[in-house]
Amino acid sequence: MTPRSVLIAGCGYVGSALAAELVRDGHRVYGLRRQVEKLPEGVRGVAADLTDRASLDAIPSDVEQLVYAASANGRTEQAYEDAYVRGLENVLDALSAAKLERAVFTSSTAVYGQDDGAWVDEASPTEPERFTGAALLRAERTLAEAVTTSSALRLSGIYGPGRTWLVRRVASGEVTVEPDDHEGHPRYGNRIHLRDCAGALRHLLGLELLSPVYVGVDDAPAPLRDVYAYVAELLGAPPPRAGEDVGSGRGGNKRCRNARLKASGYALRVPSYREGYPEIVKGYLEAS
Repeated sequence: MTPRSVLIAGCGYVGSALAAELVRDGHRVYGLRRQVEKLPEGVRGVAADLTDRASLDAIPSDVEQLVYAASANGRTEQAYEDAYVRGLENVLDALSAAKLERAVFTSSTAVYGQDDGAWVDEASPTEPERFTGAALLRAERTLAEAVTTSSALRLSGIYGPGRTWLVRRVASGEVTVEPDDHEGHPRYGNRIHLRDCAGALRHLLGLELLSPVYVGVDDAPAPLRDVYAYVAELLGAPPPRAGEDVGSGRGGNKRCRNARLKASGYALRVPSYREGYPEIVKGYLEAS
């Protein structure tokens, strides 16, 4: 891939992982966030607030590619509107004079409203029941209308180093396993490792033919009970007890296909939770 000038707007957990890879590839990388001292080495900081249009005048004029990787500052409708819709509109306005060749938006499988364990892919209906998915869909459409060569990467269940929420809950016994539904179906979850979030975004920035949407998950949509039991095994902890898992419904209940992303030439670095969680559990145990 020919070196480019890339702006990562919202250069946090995912954006920083991508930025580090792009710097190693020889690109000029700008990381936009409030606290630029947290950026990886070699990334050029742009101290700004996505919701403050005036602050975005600090964005350099030579940006050729945009990755919009913001995250909401809270789980409220206003927080999602600010981060994904208003923030994106502000960045696009600030880049109106730039020669923007390509843009990728880190979206979410929350745009799918399916809650019955069904398989979904890029062609599946997007009828979210929650404000989270609705805001993301509006942002996807905003980008598609503004930038001819653009794409949304719909991620699900991002995990990786430093994200020990699930591990801590399993270790403490807080996690419970929901019973199967009346038809005998378990509740499914989908996930993608940080390394593949960065890898897939890097891949899409260099892909010759870009589809409007990709689903970004690993190869193993799995019953949540299986994931919890595996983490417990790694911890040497008792298996999760039966009961209603209050946190399990946040991502709905569906199985997401990554066939389009893989057909485009991307090879997963962490194919499933079985390859991804040992490192995280090890780090958690060492820090405990």
